[in-house]
Amino acid sequence: MSTTPPMSTTPVPTADLVDEHGDRLRVCDVQFTSYGALRSFAGPIRTVSCREDNALLHALLREPGDGHVVVVDGGASLRSALLGDLMAERARGNGWAGLVILGAVRDVAVLAGISVGVQALGSNPRKSGKAGSGAVDVPVSFGGVTFAPGDVLHADEDGVVLLPASAPADLNRTPRA
Repeated sequence: MSTTPPMSTTPVPTADLVDEHGDRLRVCDVQFTSYGALRSFAGPIRTVSCREDNALLHALLREPGDGHVVVVDGGASLRSALLGDLMAERARGNGWAGLVILGAVRDVAVLAGISVGVQALGSNPRKSGKAGSGAVDVPVSFGGVTFAPGDVLHADEDGVVLLPASAPADLNRTPRA
């Protein structure tokens, strides 16, 4: 069970964040596709490192999300899906803001109607393994960025940007109207 208080991070367009903060932001170079009903989402991150095995992700999504975003390093494998509609529903129901998955998803037609952010590399109908290999809440790196638990992620159809957990408070505010 999560011991952190609920977080509320308002999504800000990533292009606006880059324009306003420049090199103080880290921009992920991976080109993700948006699959969930929420095309823009933000929150402090939790991480899962796994490849073709989603048992740890299953367990994490059973916990209260408190507005966090899960960043999943699936090793860029498209051989099996790390997330499907049932897990996305669980994420939504438990208060997760979204998921960024360096890997595949499945049930894409249903995912499009679930009010949670989901970005991934692609889709595959094959289920992943359930051995529980990998790690939770460890730094993961891809797309020229290291994602550390607690950093704040903003994602939309333009991309994924990351603020360090130690960023000044003004980096986490909504930009001027």
